[in-house]
This record gives sequence, C-alpha cells and structure tokens, in this order.
Amino acid sequence: MKNTVRGLTRVKSRYSSPMKFAPFVGLLGGHGAEAWAILTESRAAQARGEDVIILSIGDPDFETPTFVVDAAIRALRSGDTHYTELEGRFDLRSAVADKMSMTAGVEIGPDRVTVLAGTQNAFYAVCRCLFGQGDEVLVLDPAYVTYEAGIASTGATEVRVQQPAESGFRPDIDELAGSITSATRGIVFSNPSNPTGVTLSSDELTAIADLAIEHDLWVVVDEVYSDLVFDGVYQSIAGLPGMLERTVTVSSVSKSYAMTGWRCGWAVGPPALMDHLRRMALITLYGLPGFVMEAATMAIREGSVEVARARETYRRRRDLALEILAEARNLPTLIPEAGMFLMADVTFHNSDANLFAWDLYRSTGVSVLDAGAFGSTARGWIRISYGVDDIQLGEACRRIVEFTHS
Repeated sequence: MKNTVRGLTRVKSRYSSPMKFAPFVGLLGGHGAEAWAILTESRAAQARGEDVIILSIGDPDFETPTFVVDAAIRALRSGDTHYTELEGRFDLRSAVADKMSMTAGVEIGPDRVTVLAGTQNAFYAVCRCLFGQGDEVLVLDPAYVTYEAGIASTGATEVRVQQPAESGFRPDIDELAGSITSATRGIVFSNPSNPTGVTLSSDELTAIADLAIEHDLWVVVDEVYSDLVFDGVYQSIAGLPGMLERTVTVSSVSKSYAMTGWRCGWAVGPPALMDHLRRMALITLYGLPGFVMEAATMAIREGSVEVARARETYRRRRDLALEILAEARNLPTLIPEAGMFLMADVTFHNSDANLFAWDLYRSTGVSVLDAGAFGSTARGWIRISYGVDDIQLGEACRRIVEFTHS
C-alpha cells in the first residue's frame, strides 16, 4: 500500500519485525556495563548545576600542557590536515620506542611501534590480530572493563584468574599456572592495575614471564598508568629475558599528559605484528591526524616535568583521601601504588557495592563506581577516583565518612 506526502512516495510495511544485526554485536557488551549508569546520571546532574562530585571516572582534571597544545596548533596552521602514515609518524614512533626502552631496559626500535587511536583501540586491534575462535585468553581479575568485550570480539574465550582481595589483589601465580590449558593463547593484564593501583613486583613479572615462555603464550599488557608509579622504578615485562618477541604493550598519552580527549595511543611488539596492525589501521582508522601526533610527540619528548608533577599530585591526593577515609566506619581501603584510583571495601554496609554506590550518591551527591564491574574478585568494593582537585576530593571523602556513620 502506498500513500504520497508532499510529493514523496511512502511504502507502508505490512510487518513490524526489526532489522537484524550480525552476531558480532552480541560480543560488544560486558557483565559490568550497568555499573557505569551512575556516571551517566551524575554527569547529567552536574550539568544541571546540582551539588555533585564525580569520583567515578579516570579523567585527569589537569589541562593538556600549553606547549603540547601549541604544537598541535602550529601543525594545523601549517596545513597538517591530510592523510598520514598508517603506522604513525616516524618521530612519534621513535619517541614511544625511546620511552619504552627506558622502562624495559632493552633497546626497542620504532619498527616495533604502531600508533593507534588510544589504548582502547590499540588493545582491540592487538586482540584481533593475536586471538581467534577456540583460543583461551587468561585475564588477571579484576581487570579493566573493556578487556572482556575486546577479547570476545575475536571469538576467543576469556578465562578470569582471580587475584584475591585477601592478598591485596596481587596475582596468584599458582592459580595462573593451573588455568593454562592446551587452548590457552595469551595472558592479559594491566600494570599498574586499573582498578586496584597494584604494581607488579619483579618477582611477579618474572613468574608470569616464565609461564609465558614455558607454554609459548602471548602477553598483552596495558601500561597506561606506568608513568604514575609512586615509589620505585617501573619495570616493563617486555624487557625480561625471552619476552621481547612475545609481549605486546599498549599505552597512550591519555593519563600521563592529561590528553584523554586526543585519542592517541600505541602498541609495541614484534615487527611482524606491526605489519598486521598496519593493515588493521588501514580498515579501521586510516592513520591518526597529523596534528594529534605532533602534539603527542611533543608531550613525550618534552613533558617529563609535567608527568612528575602529575605523579606527585596524585600521590598527595591519595594520601589526603586515605587520611580522611580512615575516619569512616568499617571501610577498609587498599593503598594504591600507582594511578588515580583507590579501592574501598563496603561489604560491612552493603554486600552489593552497586547498591551502596547508588545509596551514597542519592544521599551525598558523591559518585563512585562499583568495582565489581572489573571482575568478581572485586565484588563488594568500590573504586574511588582522585582525579579531582583537593577541595572537591576532601569534601567528597568527608561525605563518604559521614555516610558510613549514618
């Protein structure tokens, strides 16, 4: 049946069945997605001018350094608005390689670097090139929420390996070893960890490396918080004996240089993998904007002072939050060794940390995240960001303390 409206012919469907999507879309979610609803709600409330303090996201409150922004502006004004190299500009890849050579303790060349649109995009691209149907991938739990869908999108099966709260969320090497089967293809983790702030020790990294070598496994490590380790020198697992050719490191300028919105990251690994990632970039990205890469190169080459300042700011905020939260009633906390989050155990108040988070938000306007979104090991815990200024952080923590006494 047809009817005409203002000269246009419309065809009225006899049926109302929806169009179908590919099975792939069913792999794009994750068990922890519902926890993020509190962030959406609190952002909307803040936009309405309500008294809300958001501690549920890891977005630095610092502005991107002026000299980094200026580098992008200069590039734009010089006409740097055209297609770029699929693998990323040589200068940026060289800067990333030099930076990683320092943390790995081995020489890494730019032929081992591919520039991609942030750590998220790099992780997804790497997984698509390493894992497939029938493979199993071990993931240290708790883990960043997007790992699950990134791995599932390849057809591989994610196998969670618990890092028990009782041990401070540190890896259980025996549990990891016992989870390896003939189908195991890789081990995935973040170091330092999001959400826990745990930084793996040399012994822990060596134990993981030994398992990877013994069972011929890939190791994919997210090092986006590696610049924000509060004490000691950070060690990349890629630099351990036998690991350079089986380790893929993903990271970005997002956290260290307050550049989350610039969407510039990378993957570092064997040159053969870089060839595959270049082809992935061809069909998914077609090269990062040149002015973004110019800014990122400037940040890495000249931003050491800003990174040190950020690290000390987060250390101070961590200590401030811990000092105030110590006055809370039955709220054990985990002291983070790096990054911009701390974990608190809320099971005394509510065994469901998501309900605790919503009750806290509705009562105080403080938005925190249910850490159970990161894995079953963290159920009963909340993740608190200290990516806000000292005044807001102090006020938010005092409200949390008051809430635990109510």
